[in-house]
Amino acid sequence: MNELNFTVTERFLRYVTIDTQSDPGSPTCPSTEKQKDLGRILIQELLDMGIHDAHLDEHGYVYATIPSNTDKDVPVICFCSHMDTSPDCSGAGVKPIIHRNYQGQDIVLPDDASQVLTPADHPQLRNQLGNDIITASGTTLLGADNKAGVAEIMDACNQLLHHPEIKHGTIKILFTPDEEIGRGVDKADLQKLGAFAAYTMDGETAGNMENETFSADGAKLTINGVSAHPGFAKGQMQSAIKIAGQIIAALPFDLSPEGTEGKEGFVHPVGVSGHVEQATIEFIIRDFSDAKLPEHAKVIETIVQEVLADFPGATYSLQVKEQYRNMKSVLDQYPQIVEYGMEAIKRTGLEARLCSIRGGTDGSRLSFMGLPTPNIFAGEHAFHGRQEWVSVQDMQKAVETILHLCAIWEERS
Repeated sequence: MNELNFTVTERFLRYVTIDTQSDPGSPTCPSTEKQKDLGRILIQELLDMGIHDAHLDEHGYVYATIPSNTDKDVPVICFCSHMDTSPDCSGAGVKPIIHRNYQGQDIVLPDDASQVLTPADHPQLRNQLGNDIITASGTTLLGADNKAGVAEIMDACNQLLHHPEIKHGTIKILFTPDEEIGRGVDKADLQKLGAFAAYTMDGETAGNMENETFSADGAKLTINGVSAHPGFAKGQMQSAIKIAGQIIAALPFDLSPEGTEGKEGFVHPVGVSGHVEQATIEFIIRDFSDAKLPEHAKVIETIVQEVLADFPGATYSLQVKEQYRNMKSVLDQYPQIVEYGMEAIKRTGLEARLCSIRGGTDGSRLSFMGLPTPNIFAGEHAFHGRQEWVSVQDMQKAVETILHLCAIWEERS
């Protein structure tokens, strides 16, 4: 692997300048047509490499195949990353900056001097001494989540085609839209992929592999108040907006994202809308245990009932819907998928760490759709914000991990 001529940095710097922000309010797939702008570039690059079946479908998914170069019967494996960036922060006009040979200093982002990356706020920077750190300029997110993963997979494709000595089975590539809004695999064609296992390249710290995610539900609380003319409202008006405010204020801190860590779950209001007569609160409910999700939903309902006791004219409805489930229950049935991933990380010289993620990936749903899919580090940090960063060297290690994984599946077959 020492002879690799990496292209991951150049690819990453190109990809992040393309605005691919997804839109949770859009009913289409992809939710924004601009995600296809990156998809078309990726297709052309894959075709230029000589991957002849690379194509972009009508839903914004990129598919490609690297044929086997071995006589062995090797299970088909897939590498997957998402092309969209978070709606939480602008992804338009991204100006990436490489801070070379980082020596532990604060990094001030030039387009907004109030945006400062410090080792105190970003402890992982302490492990990057001598490395090259890539940030945005201070007014946008960077897009390492998940264009680092996209660039790493693209570079790995390039390496496999230029290094036939790396023996591998059939490799499938999948780039998805709309992961950031929870719809990343809604239209994924698993029959077209025909893979036995997959790996998302969408994790954080170099060396980490994740085989466990949150289980997730979404909840929609609708509050029906009593409207009256504000000039004559005494004893009559029961404002759904104010009721919503009391409900949110009553949510327990130790069941909130800002009050939990590790394996602790939470209830989190992510959107509020409405008027005096009717208001809506959208929640996400998260826990590593499926059994605890209805318990958390019951906390919401209990609070609602307690608040509405003071508003006898108001009513409510609470709808809870499943979003995704902890992929560990599926991955535990296929231990070699995680085992090979850990071995691949070790072969790069990194310490391999098996972790849980306080979130979800495309792999969560893919696993329950019949494609077991753990998550491997991409090197991204501080995602969804203006201080997002990634290091060149971590991305290169991710490329090496992909190549080792391809080789290990061939070796063990």
